[in-house]
Amino acid sequence: MISTFTTYSEKETIDLGIDLAGQLKHGDVVALFGDLGSGKTRFVQGICKGLGVREHTASPTFTIVNEYAVNAINIYHFDFYRINSLQEIREIGFDEYVNSDGICLIEWAEKASQLLPAQRYDVRFQLGKNEHIRQISIEHNVEVTA
Repeated sequence: MISTFTTYSEKETIDLGIDLAGQLKHGDVVALFGDLGSGKTRFVQGICKGLGVREHTASPTFTIVNEYAVNAINIYHFDFYRINSLQEIREIGFDEYVNSDGICLIEWAEKASQLLPAQRYDVRFQLGKNEHIRQISIEHNVEVTA
């Protein structure tokens, strides 16, 4: 099922991330898709805030991954904007991260599409009619077991 939301400010985008944080559990992967400036980082800031991260959360554009530990859970925030190949993603140990019991938040997830687990949240961002409006869809893909 896909849920679609419209946010009218950065605060509302952050608040939507806080709301999603309340649904996340150990081992979840959140894949974020959208153009530059579409709200991915603000949404991640909301998720981190909702999970209890008190330190400043910024996009790890140059470091590729930021790690936060809070309330007995590890949070891994990836930014693949500057990544040029799947090999680069593999070299940072991406498989170990997504197969851990931490929560993975992945900006520019389309660059890792072949490596993403089937069970995940897909969050898609689209710019709205003015600079503050965002259309955000959230889909929770769940593996069905027989």
